[in-house]
Amino acid sequence: MGTESVEEKNKNVVITKKAREKLVKARAGDLTLPKVAGMAFGNGGVDEDGTVIAPAETQAGLANEIFRKEIESHSYPEDTTCRYVCTLSFSELAGEEISEIGLYDEDGDIVCIKTFMRKGKDSDVEQTYTLDDIF
Repeated sequence: MGTESVEEKNKNVVITKKAREKLVKARAGDLTLPKVAGMAFGNGGVDEDGTVIAPAETQAGLANEIFRKEIESHSYPEDTTCRYVCTLSFSELAGEEISEIGLYDEDGDIVCIKTFMRKGKDSDVEQTYTLDDIF
């Protein structure tokens, strides 16, 4: 691992308020927590100048969601971290500039959001995205 701090590694990532509401109710036994089902992709994570916009925990969704896809795998790189992986195929989002991703649960609610610099998606490449859900 590099010398990057946890804060630097997790810059521009939030667990949404909706996710935290579900967690606290599940811990009390008042609901069953829905599992993470997929990853949402968007192009609203930067402003006009390309500066990354930090997501807010109160966001109910991505700033400009354009696509959803089921998670292909997950792993546990640390005891309190689940790493989700999703790969866009050659044709998926070809020509788009992706700058935000989010995890959504089986209810369709966005539970985690990450914003980043624009990533162009060509039709002759696959792109794999990973998002760590850290507690």
